[in-house]
Amino acid sequence: MAHHKSAKKRIRRNDRRAAINRARISRIRTYVKNVELAVASGDREAARAALKAAQPELHRGVTKGVLHKNTVARKLSRLSARVKALA
Repeated sequence: MAHHKSAKKRIRRNDRRAAINRARISRIRTYVKNVELAVASGDREAARAALKAAQPELHRGVTKGVLHKNTVARKLSRLSARVKALA
C-alpha cells in the first residue's frame, strides 16, 4: 500500500489512464471487427467503408501509445489485402 501522497496520486492516475486505454483498445477492436464482418459477408463497398473508418482509429492508437506502429501497419496491411481480394 502506498504511503506517500505522490504515490497515492500516481495510483489514481494510473487507474484513470488504464480505463481510458482499455476503452480505446476496445473501440479499435470494434472497428477491426466491423471490417472483418463486412469481408465475411462479401460486401465489397461495406468492407471498403469499414476499412476507411478503421484506419484513422488504428493510427490514433499508435499516436496515443496503446498500440505499436508495426502492429497497426501489419493489421492494416492484412485487412486491406482481404478487402482488395473481394474484387
